[in-house]
Amino acid sequence: VLVRLCEGGELLDRILDRGGRYTEDDAKVILLQILNVVAFCHLQGVVHRDLKPENFLFVSKDEDAVLKVIDFGLSDFVRPDFLGYPHSCTMEEL
Repeated sequence: VLVRLCEGGELLDRILDRGGRYTEDDAKVILLQILNVVAFCHLQGVVHRDLKPENFLFVSKDEDAVLKVIDFGLSDFVRPDFLGYPHSCTMEEL
């Protein structure tokens, strides 16, 4: 497994450093990156299941640095034939 070195820190730290204040344009750039990675994972049949600011790292300390998602420890593959939660399903549905 190859992992890219991300020297820009966590998204949460950037949010806190800015006092939680982002312009609409700055927030849009970040949200588009998050939505793009989620869409890519879903196209690959993967759900992350632990998306939070701490699990997004910036590649560099630049203001316009790219975000990378980390910590796929809770991720899983989607079962397209399964809807619902295992705890609320009958044995036949599992």
